[in-house]
Amino acid sequence: MPESIHTSVQLFDDNLAMFTAMLRDIETAEKYIYLETFRFNNDPIGHKFRDALAAKAREGLDIRLLVDAYGTKESDLFDELIANGGKVIYFKKMKFFVSNSFARNNTRNHRKLLLIDDRISYIGSSNLTSYSLNWRDLNLRLENPITRKLKGCFLRNCAQYKFYELVPFEKIKTVNYHGFGIVQDTPTRYFQTVRNQMLHLIESAKSEILIETPYFLPGQKIRRALVQAVQRGCEVVLHLPLHSDVMLVDILSHKYFGPLHKAGVKVKFYTRDLLHAKCMLVDGKRFFMGSANMDYRSFRLQYEIMLYGVDKEIVDLLRAHIEGTQAHCVDFDYEKWKTAPLINRLLEWLLTPFRHLF
Repeated sequence: MPESIHTSVQLFDDNLAMFTAMLRDIETAEKYIYLETFRFNNDPIGHKFRDALAAKAREGLDIRLLVDAYGTKESDLFDELIANGGKVIYFKKMKFFVSNSFARNNTRNHRKLLLIDDRISYIGSSNLTSYSLNWRDLNLRLENPITRKLKGCFLRNCAQYKFYELVPFEKIKTVNYHGFGIVQDTPTRYFQTVRNQMLHLIESAKSEILIETPYFLPGQKIRRALVQAVQRGCEVVLHLPLHSDVMLVDILSHKYFGPLHKAGVKVKFYTRDLLHAKCMLVDGKRFFMGSANMDYRSFRLQYEIMLYGVDKEIVDLLRAHIEGTQAHCVDFDYEKWKTAPLINRLLEWLLTPFRHLF
């Protein structure tokens, strides 16, 4: 069996270029367009996609949107699309005054997919918003029969949109297909499939682990595995935004950087706008990328989708992407970390018990 059967692969870390490519592909659709995203904003980028999808709905195509009810606010944004036969599903609308409402309202659909005609798929980290135009994201465009497998994942997600509970005993099996694996995670403490796959990749690494994540709250097992990888001779490099868009996560993450640095993990901060890519590259051979951050929220509370594999072309593209990220990074300053103001340490201490919520 070949490692890969894709006929074309592109990597996008520039959102404007990717949005342009997506809209061009939408224009070529002949049968269906399925789109799943956390944020679809009522702004200029959202309007471009809404208009393109509404136009294809008027042509009679099967148009389905699955958007998160917290990330995408209900409005008249999709009225024309729906009027022309498009289907818009809001995943798990917010509910209050029910048992365990806080935990239930935090189980969100964070997946990002665009699927066209069983032939084109986009998978990655980007939301459909204008404010993220300058962010450094990471998305793959594949012309590959794997789109049919992703279509099955999408339809299953649509069937779950009314679920309003954690899924404590549901384990989503990884879908394997010609050298690729599709990992779909559901909110649970028991089967954290994305976390476990990350942990497996770290523990099996022989020489190199390169990571990009906008939010770093991974839990003790992964932190320990990163240190143990260094101890057995791996180079471990963690790329993070200098400042994310969630200040409390930055404060919480800060406490881990000193111990990791002392153990030999290289921590680098991206200085251009916001690094929002989510990926891991191991030994220059295996990749793992998609919608999940390296934090408790992605591991325990959110519906995520990730792609992994050993495809050499994708690995080479990811390495070039990470090198481009690193070109605009600064190294973690351990001396500055040691002399952080007392108020920062106090905030870290106060927030640590609530780290599972960020």
